[in-house]
Amino acid sequence: MAITAKAVLRANLLLRGLAESTLDRVAELALRRSYPRGTVIFRQGDAGDALYAVISGEVRISSQEPSGREVFLNIMESGDVFGEVAMLDGGPRTATAIATSDTSLFLVTRVELLHLLERDPALARHLLQVFCQRLRWASELVEEAAFLDVPARLASRLLRLCNQHGTKAPGGKVLNISQGDLANFLSASRQVVNQNLQGWREQGWIELSRGKVVIRDPEALADLAKHRPARNGDPR
Repeated sequence: MAITAKAVLRANLLLRGLAESTLDRVAELALRRSYPRGTVIFRQGDAGDALYAVISGEVRISSQEPSGREVFLNIMESGDVFGEVAMLDGGPRTATAIATSDTSLFLVTRVELLHLLERDPALARHLLQVFCQRLRWASELVEEAAFLDVPARLASRLLRLCNQHGTKAPGGKVLNISQGDLANFLSASRQVVNQNLQGWREQGWIELSRGKVVIRDPEALADLAKHRPARNGDPR
């Protein structure tokens, strides 16, 4: 059975709670698009002309530093919605979205959604809440970069990604991610990330295999994330 736009929107954590009639109106505006692996859906600086919802596949959200280095911000999977910031304010995209596997998306154009917002105050209030949640998430990342050292930031990001994208396994949760990608998420070197992961593996907190991290002791990682303030001279 084909997946409907309404089903995808309803599954999204940020859009849950909308009235069925509102979901119906948003779903009626949705256009389905397919993107082969490696396709750039939009680039940082592009016009924010649509809101996207993932049907299947995976989308990586990243930003580019002035030096040209790419920093990974998030991973979007089935049910996730992205692109709402530039879509709402009409400004340029603040990040780049790339399909990291063959991906299907629903999109709603900015023009159509703004017309609907004018007619549906409940949707406007809900999207404002979405925006605030995204802002809080971004603020947390800024605070981590400012106040935590690399091990604490790595522990925090592992837990965050695992909660969002991990799958249950005997004795823990599995996160499909490479050490290189983790380094890009933190804007740190792969060597530093590997050193920390290997140390945690020896302590039994995690297990490692090619392209995978298994979280065995999330409490230990959470404690590390909370109690490792940055020190002067710490590499980032």
